[in-house]
Amino acid sequence: MSYQALYRVWRPQTFEDLVGQDMITKTLKNALATKQTTHAYLFAGPRGTGKTSCAKLFAKALNCPNQVNGDPCNECEICKAITAGRLNDVIEIDAASNNGVEEIRDIRDKVKYAPTQADYKVYIIDEVHMLSTSAFNALLKTLEEPPANVVFILATTDPHKIPATIISRTQRFDFKRITSGAILERMEYILKQKQFEYDEKALNVIARAAEGGMRDALSILDQVLSFGDNEVTLDNALLVTGSVTRENLIKYLNQVQNHETVAGLQTIHAILDEGKDAKRLLEDLINCCRDLLLYKQAPEMLEQTGSVMIDDEFKDMAEKSNPETLYRYIDTLNEQQENMRYSMHQSVYLEVLTVKLAKIDGKERKTSVQSLQTSPETLNELNDLQRQIKELKDQVKNLLGKSDRGFSGEKTSRPAKKAVQHYEIKIDVASIYRILGSATKIDKNRFSDCMNDILSTLNVSSKAMFKMCEIEAAGPEGIILSFNNEFICGRIINEERVRDEFENSVGRIYGDAKKIVYVPKNRWLNIRQEYIKQMRSGTIPKDAAEIPSDQTKEHEDDIVQEAEDIFGKDLIEIKED
Repeated sequence: MSYQALYRVWRPQTFEDLVGQDMITKTLKNALATKQTTHAYLFAGPRGTGKTSCAKLFAKALNCPNQVNGDPCNECEICKAITAGRLNDVIEIDAASNNGVEEIRDIRDKVKYAPTQADYKVYIIDEVHMLSTSAFNALLKTLEEPPANVVFILATTDPHKIPATIISRTQRFDFKRITSGAILERMEYILKQKQFEYDEKALNVIARAAEGGMRDALSILDQVLSFGDNEVTLDNALLVTGSVTRENLIKYLNQVQNHETVAGLQTIHAILDEGKDAKRLLEDLINCCRDLLLYKQAPEMLEQTGSVMIDDEFKDMAEKSNPETLYRYIDTLNEQQENMRYSMHQSVYLEVLTVKLAKIDGKERKTSVQSLQTSPETLNELNDLQRQIKELKDQVKNLLGKSDRGFSGEKTSRPAKKAVQHYEIKIDVASIYRILGSATKIDKNRFSDCMNDILSTLNVSSKAMFKMCEIEAAGPEGIILSFNNEFICGRIINEERVRDEFENSVGRIYGDAKKIVYVPKNRWLNIRQEYIKQMRSGTIPKDAAEIPSDQTKEHEDDIVQEAEDIFGKDLIEIKED
């Protein structure tokens, strides 16, 4: 018999073999044991987490005549036929290559026929999100009125691309990424069964490189075994995965922490000369800094996971690193990783990164009152600030006193007018009317499903701002987002960089949106009310030019209000930047 890949040989044959998905396996086993199965399931999650394997297991258990507590026997003819892929009643379809409406119509026509050998006919549709809109519509009719002995199992890595009408007719199970510890344990079990020698450090490297996918881990393990003549060593694992040795990572971090820029650059060049990938190097550096930070804050937790090899060199590095420096290292590495994503000159970014890291001060920031008092410069600044505050308070008291006495005979010198930052907010009401005219609930739900993926691509400050938005409407003409915080809304409208970052991400993940309108919540409510009023009376203008544009409203935050309360409106002047 020809050689089979490890992930195929060790495909789970019982629910107990399905690693890292305990909640899902328990739910399905209970449903099978109590005969409370439904007609359609949706298995969603990252690649290599067991979606298709679980679907086949469920099909076996559902049709197995000797099922025990939800598990198939794997001994009967039905189980053996499903495992071998030759049972006519279990049909596995790849939606990526069969995504047309004709293929789904063929299923719809054949689904009415009773199963020939098993009790249930099971359709497993992999990568179901690849189906066309027409194919989804054809499938929807079958899911609405399913035959008695038919079960559909839909598997996907992108559930947000599936119409809400399909999702609502299925039981959804979200498969999570498998932990490094669980992957490590499974690989150790397989290697012991095959009686192969292995290095635990090498398995740690493989588990990390798999990024939560068991299939990826077993594929890498297969490569390492082939490369090392059925022996798993650390060097072989590093060569196959392209990872950097822990020694080189610690050496590099030591050099930049000691401000040895030249030595750090030499280490970077040596690593790249070995053929290591620049992006992989950055990921390894981020993980190393994260491990050091966790070890300093919660060493017991890191030791319990068993996913990190903690040796004397690692402990020494953690001992002399302070959390503040590690925080700044991780921020800088993440920023450089984002910059490097589309660059053709990655080595240049690594050199710039080395210079940046070497310039980071290793001393922790002092923020306590006691530490501030030890600095003469800071103490002088505090004294100046206190003196200015006292003078301002005295001026306010004098002005209020003169106002109360009705003093008007002598001209009083005014304090300097205060300039307060504000944002100008202009709302395109015509665009809002166009979007509302074609908006649908399906488009709104689809954009809502994409929102978490969109936010994950933004930088920290942009992500914080757009987390505060509320999706009001979405359709072919565009999207309307409202904000309770008017200052945040004004900033987004006026800062092109923030808008471009968000709208580019929307284009990549959600698709083309003709127009995205940002509007403060209170003004959105007024515009919506006016739109509904005009719609009911049939007076909505067809020409956008007839729609009155919203007047500019300047944002005044709490600082402006507080200044007016203290100094009076006559003494305040708001200046534009």
